[in-house]
Amino acid sequence: MADDQRQSGKAGWQPRTKLVHGGTRRSQWGEVSESIFLTQGFVYDTAEQAEARFKQVGPDEFIYARYGNPTVAMFEERAALLEGAEDAFACASGMAAVSGALTSMLQAGDHIVSAKALFGSCLYVVETILARYGVEVTFVDGTDLDAWRRAVRPDTKAVFLEAISNPTLEVADLRAISAIAHENGALVLVDNVFATPVFQRSLELGADVVIYSATKHMDGQGRVLGGIVLGTKEFIRGTLEPYMKHTGGSMSPFNAWVLLKGLETMALRCDAQADAAEALALALEGHPKLEKVIFPGLASHPQHALAKSQMSRPGTMLAIEIRGGQEAAFRVLNALEVFVISNNLGDAKSIVTHPATTTHSRLPDAQKAELGITPGLVRISCGLEDPADLAADLMAALERA
Repeated sequence: MADDQRQSGKAGWQPRTKLVHGGTRRSQWGEVSESIFLTQGFVYDTAEQAEARFKQVGPDEFIYARYGNPTVAMFEERAALLEGAEDAFACASGMAAVSGALTSMLQAGDHIVSAKALFGSCLYVVETILARYGVEVTFVDGTDLDAWRRAVRPDTKAVFLEAISNPTLEVADLRAISAIAHENGALVLVDNVFATPVFQRSLELGADVVIYSATKHMDGQGRVLGGIVLGTKEFIRGTLEPYMKHTGGSMSPFNAWVLLKGLETMALRCDAQADAAEALALALEGHPKLEKVIFPGLASHPQHALAKSQMSRPGTMLAIEIRGGQEAAFRVLNALEVFVISNNLGDAKSIVTHPATTTHSRLPDAQKAELGITPGLVRISCGLEDPADLAADLMAALERA
């Protein structure tokens, strides 16, 4: 069967099948589990072959692990097949993916528009690093379409946003924002971590480039760092790859192998985690110790209808605002027995995070208040434990608030 026919067949597979078999490359020994090619370089049969490869690298040819590796290529191909992207580039971490995607396409004098509700490190890249090198940045309320229309200009190079913001779970209208950007010739770069590739296909909603911290749901078991950028072959190989391979932000083969194993079970894990998030949000809504429960699956969420139109499920994350501020929030966190306190998310273990003092601690108090990161806000990442145990654990801890 021709390669294009095989690729066409794979594109028609259901997501769970893609996550198990997509991108698999077998050696002459026909191994079942993907091989780890722990090598930094590759040997050429002749000097002429080396010369030819440096001129043009074929689909099953490699030069140096910073440029590409068979194990890493399997991870890239599998993720691209799931996302419905033409191509992908795997990075050393989620932040390497975010900074690489933005920096590779921008230069001094360019203008971008960004949602102001971002993960702390993403905000640092956009607000500090890009601005330091002469990129003009305009921040907007990511949920305000009129603000996007006012901010995006004919000379805007790109817009950047999180599909669901961290940690306050605002849901962006990707179709509308993409239309506004494309009318002005700007590319749309979306961090899709909270939405996951299992529950939302951002490219189909209009995004041009989709970015993930693979550390989160793709690994989902707290083992390795990783990131991935997905988009057109022109962007991945023409814009991103030259920047990444020369600046050194590529993924290690071992991490790629771990992530391949994680992808095999990601859809199953995300479904179970989404079940837990829904059960927990319903159990907590209206609790007298809480100011509010933030979860896109609740009718009380400001973008509930939008989330339903864009996502197959409302995700694995929620947030709660505890009455009594930081002191009460810390009492709750310290009383938990099943949940662990950490700053990761998308893990098999359920995790609670206090953003104001950890992931977003560097922000001034006024900026935290503007973003809704209050002293009582707690971000919750649901894991694979029994939802009844998670609810009982939080209910008991809230009694100490």
